[in-house]
Amino acid sequence: MTETDETRFTDASGKVWPKLAPTRTGPFGKCPRCGEGHMFAGYLTLSRACEVCGLDFSYADPADGPAFFVQMFTCVPAVIFALMLEIVASPPVWVHLVTSLPLLLLTTLLPLRPLKGWLVASQFFFKAQEGRLAGS
Repeated sequence: MTETDETRFTDASGKVWPKLAPTRTGPFGKCPRCGEGHMFAGYLTLSRACEVCGLDFSYADPADGPAFFVQMFTCVPAVIFALMLEIVASPPVWVHLVTSLPLLLLTTLLPLRPLKGWLVASQFFFKAQEGRLAGS
């Protein structure tokens, strides 16, 4: 099988890299160019560059995207669960501390990093940039 432009890309220095799907690199915090280096320096803090291939992560700006998706798809159902538990059963406060609070924390914190990694890898893969007006 020969490589085509759809399966590889060339960087500014002329080195050829395979195109790695954002779903294979981003959620795992791997570099979107080489797939080996690390994207994160902390839990949600992006590294300056990949320690393996040197890809500069300054292009990446997922902004509030990860937080928005987490709120809409995981936190809202968790809050609805807590409200329905209160309406249907009216349990003591300690029941909410044991059920609702851990559910809210888990549905908030666990998906943030994989989602941010996926969005950053998608920006690299699709060459997403800030919008510019034509002729400017």
